[in-house]
Amino acid sequence: MIKYIFLSLFLFTLIPIHLSSQNILGKVIDSENTIELSDVIIMDSNNHKITISNSNGMFELENFDTYTFVRKGYLSKSVEINNSDFHVIGLELKDENLSEIQILSTNFQSRLKKEASAIAIITKNKIQSNNTLNISPIVNSVPGVLMYSGTLNTNRITIRGIGSRNLFGTSKIRAYYEDIPLTNGSGESSIEDVELSALGRIEILKGPSSSLYGAGLGGTIQLIPNKGQFNETSVEGNYLFGSFGLQKYLLDVNLGNLTNSAKIVYSNTHSDGYRENNEFDRQVISVASNHYFGDKNKLTFIGNYIDLKAFIPSSLNEYDYINNPESAAFTWGRAKGYEDYKKGLFGLSWQHDFNFKTQQITSVFTSFLDSYEPRSFNILKEKTTAIGLRTRFLTESKLFKKSLQWTIGGEIFRDQNSYQTYENLYLDFPPEIGSVQGDQLSDLKENRTYFNLFLDSKYNLTSKTIFSFGLNLNNTFYKLQDRFNDDNSNLSGDYSFDIILSPKFGLTHQIHKVAMVYGTISHGFSPPTLEETLLPDGMINTGIKPESGWNFEIGSRGNIFKDKLFFDFAVYRMNVENLLVARRTSGDEYIGINAGKTQYNGIELALNYHLINSKKIKIYHTNSLAYNNFKFKEFIDDENDYSGNQLTGIPKLTFFSQLHLDSKIGIYGFLSYNYVDEIPMKDDNSIYSDSYNLVNTKIGFKKDINRNLFFDIYVGINNLFDEKYASMLLINAGSFGNNAPRYYYPGEPANYYSGASLKYSF
Repeated sequence: MIKYIFLSLFLFTLIPIHLSSQNILGKVIDSENTIELSDVIIMDSNNHKITISNSNGMFELENFDTYTFVRKGYLSKSVEINNSDFHVIGLELKDENLSEIQILSTNFQSRLKKEASAIAIITKNKIQSNNTLNISPIVNSVPGVLMYSGTLNTNRITIRGIGSRNLFGTSKIRAYYEDIPLTNGSGESSIEDVELSALGRIEILKGPSSSLYGAGLGGTIQLIPNKGQFNETSVEGNYLFGSFGLQKYLLDVNLGNLTNSAKIVYSNTHSDGYRENNEFDRQVISVASNHYFGDKNKLTFIGNYIDLKAFIPSSLNEYDYINNPESAAFTWGRAKGYEDYKKGLFGLSWQHDFNFKTQQITSVFTSFLDSYEPRSFNILKEKTTAIGLRTRFLTESKLFKKSLQWTIGGEIFRDQNSYQTYENLYLDFPPEIGSVQGDQLSDLKENRTYFNLFLDSKYNLTSKTIFSFGLNLNNTFYKLQDRFNDDNSNLSGDYSFDIILSPKFGLTHQIHKVAMVYGTISHGFSPPTLEETLLPDGMINTGIKPESGWNFEIGSRGNIFKDKLFFDFAVYRMNVENLLVARRTSGDEYIGINAGKTQYNGIELALNYHLINSKKIKIYHTNSLAYNNFKFKEFIDDENDYSGNQLTGIPKLTFFSQLHLDSKIGIYGFLSYNYVDEIPMKDDNSIYSDSYNLVNTKIGFKKDINRNLFFDIYVGINNLFDEKYASMLLINAGSFGNNAPRYYYPGEPANYYSGASLKYSF
């Protein structure tokens, strides 16, 4: 069946490519996410308005001249056009006018102020202003998003509380690297390995508001790579060092001409780590490029390769967390546990514009993982390969003489995961030896497949009111092959979930030229992993169901006080059924069960204010606040009734504030403050973590030495006031024998980093 769906989607995209040229043709794009910009005013050297770019960013000129490209929300750009070649013009974003940002996640040529959903934008400037080592401080600036970071390679992301019950990673949240899924066939996502210096933007859709990306309960994180600047060739080197043996080398190459751009980034990061058994080594090669063929066609290539070896200190009990936070968990330290893997993803996307109203976009992609992980309880060998295709058709038409934009398409994804476990004989050898592989314990192969068919649309009811409707149809199925046991304990089997239909409805209204309101109702779901469907006897639990829920939300956003203040406000309620929990049956055996219902009530607020915005100096203040009233509505686990308790692993209140400085003379910096409320660590709410306050700062100096040479030096301090806090928690931690439960991953104490970069433009 999958073979025929894949073939049908592919054949649907085989549209002939046509090249055309008349007069001087060109296209205007957002330089961060390369989306086409409509309504760009183009003026000649006499400041006369010549033309405006259409909905596909296209423009046509008759004469050679120096033209200025102007669009609200973007920096104006003057370009000398002295030939009849096809020109691609990239405009830089103004961070102060976020309402005007053209976003990629909806696939429409849409500004943020016209979207009926909660979308957060993290711009390239904000990404680059941080230390480019750890993505968690960046995403934690978004209200409603919380990324726990136990170590550089142990993280968990929650969006509006979804994903809090996953212990060691991120699940129930969709993640994409442009159009390539970072979410595997079991629903687990990993974004921490992506080199931050290679990113152009991050777009976060909160809640199940995206029909185009699988309608995940938590939402979608889309990492958009920087594909380089057109008409620029440059080389940049960067060296960073800091506390705990931190060193990072980075080489950044930009290749660009009139119609082609490419960004190639290599990074090598090493850290001895704050804790014992905490050494970290990672190499990353990232490639992203854009290639325009005339005015109708664009090819985009994306590649990412990661080679990592990172040791695992694991979590600590309360006594060690307070008195010896630098230590590793005893068994993990004794085994010298680590993960060693190579992973890669590669994708090719083709965009064809039939005319200024109609286009199609098709992407094919593949990824792989080759991992070896000695753990305190066994050794895991794992290999995963994946292939997939996404395609969509976008057009604009008229309905009752009103504009109707719609897109229809599909995504198909299949990965094959084979893994074996072995005894870890570290206790039979001296402590300095660490892990030693013993007899094989298991040999399993999973085939995991899903496909999404989606529809999204926007209809202009009036000049100020837009109605949106979307629909996602998903089918997910697993097949498990046990290649180790051939008796009654064989785990082989397959399972397919029922087809899930997830609609969404949205309405936006422009109440003033600077502000809008929106409302949305949407459905989302999160299927269990294959492992959660297994019973202790190895049979498939056909009674288990995906978590699913409805989200109801109203909000408002806009730029007021002459664009000095940007605000984004949302109030929501989401009801989730069939909550998945792990229930202990006997000894160390667990089964996945649907144990109840959860209600998520929340308020989110983002405020960005420009205190000073002149040519010589810019000082702006960003703030985000999230109030989370998340409770188990019905939760009965065996004989325990947790109904009415606060959702485990999520604070009630988070607050983030940052003051930015940027000056014409080259001095720049920031001072940030992050508050996280106490967090319940058990479902019975009997134990809470302490609340904490983190302050980070960075100051630097950047300057053009001449027209070709640029340098940047900086120094930063994390946890400036040496706050003691748990950067990640292991909820519902069990205790074995006389050992205390290990809930805590200690956060790093006050630490510094410093670095310098040098860039040469040819």
